[in-house]
Amino acid sequence: MGDVAATIKIMPDGIERDLEEIKAKIAGVLPEGSELFGTDEEPIAFGLKAIKATVLVGDLEGGTEPVEEAIATIEGVENVQVEEVGRPV
Repeated sequence: MGDVAATIKIMPDGIERDLEEIKAKIAGVLPEGSELFGTDEEPIAFGLKAIKATVLVGDLEGGTEPVEEAIATIEGVENVQVEEVGRPV
């Protein structure tokens, strides 16, 4: 399959949640064979912001699913959704 870059939208469980704390934990929970390339914040509504993480996913069994499941285990993460998958540039 080769490496793919996945853009993953991570929703916190509320506006009070510290997004910097969640960002700091993402790289530590990723399965072997995947690597965090960067994060950004996207305003949603009423002060709520989502984290958009770009993750390089190698030849993992199950594609991006193990990455999604790992990120979902972080305290304060309510929802994880892959928005885009493509070849890295």
